[in-house]
Order: sequence, then C-alpha cells, then structure tokens
Amino acid sequence: MYGRALWFNAAFRIHLSFMAAAPIRYRIVPIDPAAHLFEVRCTVENPDLQGQRVALPAWIPGSYMIREFARNIVSIRAQSGRKTVTLRKIDKHTWQTEPCDGPLTVTAQVYAWDLSVRGAHLDRTHAFFNGTCMFLRVVGQEARACELEILPPAGRAYAKWRVATAMRRKRAPAYGFGLYQARDYDELIDHPVEMGTFTLATFKAHGVPHDIAITGRHRADMERLCRDLKRVCEWQIDLFGRPAPMERYAFLVMAVGEGYGGLEHRASTALLCSRDDLPTVDSKGTNEAYRGFLGLCSHEYFHTWNVKRIKPDVFSPYQLDTENYTSLLWAFEGFTSYYDDLALVRSGLITPNEYLETLARAITQLQRAGGRMKQTVSESSWDAWIKYYRQDENAPNAIVSYYGKGSLIALCLDALIRQRTRGRKSLDDVMRLLWQRHGLTGAGVPENGIERIAEEVAGTRLRAFFDKALRSTAELPLGQCLQQLGVELKLRVAESHSDRGGKASARSPQQLASRGSFGARITANGGDVKLANVYNGGAAEKAGLSAGDIVVAVDGLRVAAKEFESRIAARKPGDLLRVHAFRRDELHEFEVTLQAPRVDTCELSFTPRRTRVQRAWVDDA
Repeated sequence: MYGRALWFNAAFRIHLSFMAAAPIRYRIVPIDPAAHLFEVRCTVENPDLQGQRVALPAWIPGSYMIREFARNIVSIRAQSGRKTVTLRKIDKHTWQTEPCDGPLTVTAQVYAWDLSVRGAHLDRTHAFFNGTCMFLRVVGQEARACELEILPPAGRAYAKWRVATAMRRKRAPAYGFGLYQARDYDELIDHPVEMGTFTLATFKAHGVPHDIAITGRHRADMERLCRDLKRVCEWQIDLFGRPAPMERYAFLVMAVGEGYGGLEHRASTALLCSRDDLPTVDSKGTNEAYRGFLGLCSHEYFHTWNVKRIKPDVFSPYQLDTENYTSLLWAFEGFTSYYDDLALVRSGLITPNEYLETLARAITQLQRAGGRMKQTVSESSWDAWIKYYRQDENAPNAIVSYYGKGSLIALCLDALIRQRTRGRKSLDDVMRLLWQRHGLTGAGVPENGIERIAEEVAGTRLRAFFDKALRSTAELPLGQCLQQLGVELKLRVAESHSDRGGKASARSPQQLASRGSFGARITANGGDVKLANVYNGGAAEKAGLSAGDIVVAVDGLRVAAKEFESRIAARKPGDLLRVHAFRRDELHEFEVTLQAPRVDTCELSFTPRRTRVQRAWVDDA
C-alpha cells in the first residue's frame, strides 16, 4: 500500500505539472464575412476551481483611450465537455463561470467592422484583427503560454486567402492557416493578423526578414518599397545596435481611397494609407505623399524600441482594464516623431532641404495651436485618455499635441546636448543609453528617468530646460536651438488656409499682412460654409460665431465654401463684415471685424557656412 501511495502521489504531481504547463488554446475563424462575424474560442485546461474569470481588454496599447472592445461581442457561451457552464457578466468586459473541473471552453461571436489600425475588420475581401478585440484574457493565467489556431472562412471563394502576421508559427506553413504560438497573453495580443489575397513582398534588414503585405487595390512598386524601407530599418537597427530585437517583422498595410494611421507592435505594425501615397513603377523621385508614407512606416518601426521595449514604468506590465497614466508620452511619441523623418534624411531617402520643409511644417502646426499656451506637454501626456484621443471642436484652443511639441522638444534637446558636448554627444546617445538600461533589461522608465539620462549624456544639469519645455506653456527656444544646428528660422503670414509652411512665399510680407483674418477653420457642408473650429481671440469668436455654425451670406451675398476664403482674403484687417449664419435651425446676424493675420507660418533654411558639427545633425549615421 505504501509503495502504491508513493506511485500515486508521484503520478499526481506529474499530472499537476502537465496541467500547469498546458497552454491556453485559442481558435479564430471568420464564420460569416458578409455579416462581419468572427468566432473565437478560448480553452483553459485547468480553470479556477472557484469559477474562472475571463475579460476582454478595454484599450489597446499604443492608443491611449478606453475603447470598450467588449461592446462588439454579439454572443458568448461556455461549456466543459458537453456540459453547458453558466457565465455571469460582472462588469462591462468581464465574465465569471460557475465552478467546473475543466477543460473550459468559452466561445464568442465578435462583430468586426472597424476599418482602423486599432480594431478588427471583416468582409468578403479580407480579414484583419488586433488580439485586444478578440482574445479573452484568462484572469490569473496571463503568464501561461498561448496557442492560436487561425482558420479561413468556409467556401471556395476563400481558397486563395493567406495569413500575414509576425506571430511565431507552430504548425502552419509560411503565410498559411494553422497553429501559431505566443509566450504569454501579452505577446498574443501584440501580433495583429491580416488574412486575404494581399500583395506580399519580403526584404532582409541586417539579416532579419521583413514582410510588406498590402491589402486593397493599389499599383505600388513593391521592389522600391522593399529597397527604401530596408534603408530606413537598417539605419534604425544601427542606431540602437545590432542585433535587431525581433526575429522577423511585418508591415501590414491597408490601402484605401483616403486614410492615414499606424499602430506599433513588438514585431509588426498595422498601417492605413491612401493608395496614392504608395510609389508606382512610373513615379519618379520621392513626392510629398510618399514621404508621408515612409515617415509613417519609420515612426511605427522606431516604436519597436521606443515604447514597445523602452517603456514607462506604469506600462510594465500593462493594466488592460483601465487607464495607465504617465506624463512621458512627450518622449515616447514625441521622440519617435522626431526620429521618423530624421531617419529618412540620414538614410538618404530624402534630401536635407526636404527634411527642413517637413520640420518647418511641424513648427507651423505648433505655432497655430492655441492650446500650447494653456496645456503643458506633460499634462497633455497625462490627459491623453480624456483629451487628445477625444478631440472636439474646441481642441485647437485647449490641447497641445505631445506628438508635435514632443518632437520639437527632442529637436531642442538634441541641439542642446550637441552644444554642451561640442558635438561629441547627441540625442542618439540618450536613446542608446535608454535601450541599454531599459529596453534590454525590461526595467520600466521612471517618470524622471529620461531627464536624468539626458543630463548624464550632456554632462550638465538640464533642469531649467525641462521645466520650461515640459512643465510650462512658455515658447520653446526653437530659433536659438536651430541656429546651433546651422539652420535659420523665419516666421511669416500664411498665404492661404492650405499653406502649411515649409516653402518660401511668392508674396511680399506687405502683401501677406494686408489680408484680413476671420479666425476660424471652415469645412464644406454640402455647398455651404461650416465653421469647424473657432479660434480663441479671433474675429469670429469676438463677433459671437461658434463652431458648428453654417455661414450662408457675407455682406448680403450668398457665399459657398469654395469661395469663402477668397472673399475674406480680398478684405483688409479692420474691415467690418455682416455675416448671416444658421445655428441649428435659427438664422442669426453677426458683425465681424477682421483682424490682422497671425505670423505663424515657418520657413527654414541652412545657413551659408555650416560647421562640421552642424552638418553632422542630418548626416549622422
């Protein structure tokens, strides 16, 4: 008996060890593309004996807003073997089962009609999903390994569909349906998946395979895309140091008529672009649209290091049920926004003058944002959850972008470090030190960590700079910092509403200053003029006009959206206009006194005699 008891106990321990090692198994299939429905199963071998909780994330890392993905669950059920298990919903995205021995399988149908980089989209042409929209988190077992079986829709119409993802294959052919694996839940939801008949091309950057999968109708020159992105990726890998931190990488691109956006992941990015942004075989040079697409790719790729591995302490690990507050988005998004275009010029894809044009537009955008005088960039980071990602008609008056201002803080800091070290160090050294101490170790960055590392690299205290740049609404010392880099900054009046800066004006300063300013951004509402934003202190606001008003006449004459700007531009500062506008269904009359136009449009140019240290700013490899 004693021997049998020992054998039984040993066998039971082996059984428990096997159960502890059993992965969480997921299965996803587009069951009804026409109805935009996925079916997702989650099987837990050893559920909590007190009743297992499962939950869907409330947000997706990289996009700082509560998105309530659980709202897209159409139906959900649970069973253990052939037995139905009762599910009780305990909050907006969490369910608890009745106690059962297991294995426990929870099956959900999920509606997918969000054509964005953050969600999931399914129709008869393709399927795309982020794991945060689909995969239930098994509460208490998040560290368990995961397996994912990806299946195609049923029917001959889908016979040519393939799979594009950076998730590791277990039992699946390359770009095929089958079994994939992840080390834990965090890795599982950090690999978006594209299914369909996408265009596919592959290149290697320092030995690492990189896929470009483009869904949607397009005429892209895939060879050129591979050639250009290879240069960007290799430059970024070299910046942080080889080897690259991933075994393979995937650019998942959705090409549409009009769109723009990206979301980073640890070994891939989901991108949305206009098909005209992509280069064609017959296109020459790097036009503005293609530069924008390359900048987007560069931005998301830089996140492979900066935010996916070098991350705020509060993101280690992510709390997916609620907001994760940090004041550091000015660095994680802002520094990335600085390096995205800088990587293009340093890798030789755009010229230094083209880079200055892009930089001038970033400065113009900041100068036109009245919110920069009311919100600090640290506050903007902290309030991203309730302000930046939930912008309304008053946003330009109340919010500063931690992307835009953050990128210009990075520019100033780069110039300051170069000046203090006489060109021996730069912001590149800050990024490399962050990688060594936080990216490679997994240690989160404390709220003051970036400031401390910057001071260490510069060899001097930078508290006064950071207090002004991060924790005040004072203007950044852009002119002084650019001068240190051999660049002259000039501000002028905009030529028109479409003038984003970056180019010299053909008009004299006197001609530009003679145009009256209405103080509002308009959009077309059919043929009518709709006030999209009314700027604080501007002529429209002082006259009593508000965002949403529909302007129908100026000085007794009907005005259409296409002619509104020219009508205003023909008048001078101080001129009085009689404006009729509808607010809801009520007609109102306003007297608008036009103001002098703002001097907020930036031009940049290199100084005639730049030093070697100054040239290194855009030439550093």
